Amino acid sequence: MVVPESEDKMYYPSDDMKRDAHVSDFNVYLALHRKSLENPEGFWKEIADEFFWKNPPTGPMMQYNFDSTKGSIYVKCMEGAKTNVCYNVVDRLVREKNLGDKVAFYWEGNSPDHHLSVTYHQLLSQVCRCANVLKQMGVGKGDRVSIYLPMIPELVYTMLACARIGAVHSIVFAGFSSECLCERIMDAQSSILVTADGVYRGEKLINLKQIADEALEKCTVSNHLYLHELGTGAALIYLYKISSNVVTTPWRSGYHVWWDEVMKDAPDECEPEWVDAEDPLFILYTSGSTGKPKGVLHTVAGYMLYTSLTFKYVFDHHPDDVYWCTADIGWITGHSYVTYGPLANGATSVLFEGIPVHPHVGRFWEVIEKYKVTKFYTAPTAIRLLMKYGRDPLYDLSSLKILGSVGEPINPEAWQWYHDAVGQGRCPVVDTFWQTETGGHVLTPLPAATPLKPGSATFPFFGVEPAILSEDGEELEGEAEGYLVFKRPWPGIMRTVYRNHERFENIYFKKFPGFYVTGDGCRRDKDGYYWITGRIDDMLNISGHLMSTAEVEAALMVHPAVAEAAVVSRPHQLKGECLYCFVTLTNNKEFSQTLAEELKKLVREKIGPIATPDFIQNAPALPKTRSGKIMRRILRQVACNEKDLGDLSTLSDPKVVEVLFSQRCEATA
Repeated sequence: MVVPESEDKMYYPSDDMKRDAHVSDFNVYLALHRKSLENPEGFWKEIADEFFWKNPPTGPMMQYNFDSTKGSIYVKCMEGAKTNVCYNVVDRLVREKNLGDKVAFYWEGNSPDHHLSVTYHQLLSQVCRCANVLKQMGVGKGDRVSIYLPMIPELVYTMLACARIGAVHSIVFAGFSSECLCERIMDAQSSILVTADGVYRGEKLINLKQIADEALEKCTVSNHLYLHELGTGAALIYLYKISSNVVTTPWRSGYHVWWDEVMKDAPDECEPEWVDAEDPLFILYTSGSTGKPKGVLHTVAGYMLYTSLTFKYVFDHHPDDVYWCTADIGWITGHSYVTYGPLANGATSVLFEGIPVHPHVGRFWEVIEKYKVTKFYTAPTAIRLLMKYGRDPLYDLSSLKILGSVGEPINPEAWQWYHDAVGQGRCPVVDTFWQTETGGHVLTPLPAATPLKPGSATFPFFGVEPAILSEDGEELEGEAEGYLVFKRPWPGIMRTVYRNHERFENIYFKKFPGFYVTGDGCRRDKDGYYWITGRIDDMLNISGHLMSTAEVEAALMVHPAVAEAAVVSRPHQLKGECLYCFVTLTNNKEFSQTLAEELKKLVREKIGPIATPDFIQNAPALPKTRSGKIMRRILRQVACNEKDLGDLSTLSDPKVVEVLFSQRCEATA
């Protein structure tokens, strides 16, 4: 077993952090976690009592079957109860909590000149108007609405309007190709598309209307809503109506409508639709191993309870906080921790349209200083980018209290810089592990309770019972490394793959009956801390030794010449698999055989001879999706010289692949 150097480095919560915390020390955490497992009925009922229910549940808080040998897989939470998520995250706060004048969102545009504030009362008014518009266009309970918008307030209005009338929203990241958008519209069988004419990301213009029109031309059924944004700071949205056998790309009255025109006359009151606890709330598409995206389906009550509780405890939310999650709402992080979780707690959040380095490399620090952000949640990709430029001391970050990391395992070096340079050594870093499928955090520190180890996701959240299994399905105790699985559900877990329950069962439950299989590898250290080692399909079996790509990547990145690294497997006649490494170098560094040998030696020293890479290739850039995730499937194909790459539409820059192939012959010579 490989032990990271950060394993024995412990960072303890300060007395100031503990003073007013919801969970004030580790023993309190342990007692609550034990209660959540031993008495889930009582634990989740206490959480549910904080929300409004039109009808109470008729069954237990949680019911489930995780064992496919005993019947169909299912999870149910508060079956029989009726409620409405939009009412609970907006109306309840305005009417019961008197928070109408409180700011719900500070919107910060791509340009620093574009900004506005939205109070909870204004949010309620706009959501009701949008809900009435959707109803006028024929959208009702259970209908699907595709949303293809940039990070503007109208995106929040539209998703909440769907929740208000019982429609199911399917948000597509505004930047995905027309093929991706079409595929998601068709799979969800959406009746409305909401989009904009365009958006700037930094200096780059993305023509959303053109992409949407191309997508609709590919669809056999399509309806449509549009928004004009383009740096004016004032949004004009278009609605497109989708109906059978109607192609709607040319502007067509009754099928294409302008947001501003229909919103100005829409009533600002709309009675919420009271829906069943297990009715669908949204579909969110995530990548599948086959290349065909799968529609992860989340339901009303369980998702609401879980995002609310995880937000409250993981970020130790208090009424005077200003919270900022930098994620796009097109991803699950934006659903759970930009919209639903924060709003359920009456939080004030920053809604950010821009990118970290536009119009200057200090943009993140500028926004934190401007709004006096107290809780800051971002991705390791962004942290490493900001590390490259350093933290400008001219910006005042003294308002920060808690830092968060999300999206992938954070390497200890980046964690340390984040803690020291951004948090100035006083802000705990909550390194959260979760997935689109889990709905919310499942392994995470609590800022005032958990001693931290850089790079570790630490311990399970309430209601979550993890286990580590061997390849043979044996549950491993104590220090161990293997497959991360969960023994039971929590309220926020996905319910199915939309219109394909068989795929849901095969992906998540077939390999180890009785367990939810995350698809991630995990290591538990001697203190019980969990360390995510990367996707199982990114695990390597070198001469019979299971090894994670993340571990090798972290070792390579210790070298000062390496800015980024990605490791995949390549077939090997003797070993079965061998390591093929791609390295992106820091500025002004040149790749050479001498450097390659230095890197091999470094990996040997950090991990052991078994991990010595066979190939190290120069990679001026790595193939990444628009959300910043490395597409290792493509790297494996480059390593094996397989030219049939399939769909590259989700890549931010497809030309990167050509460069990697041109460099490949040197690496394998």
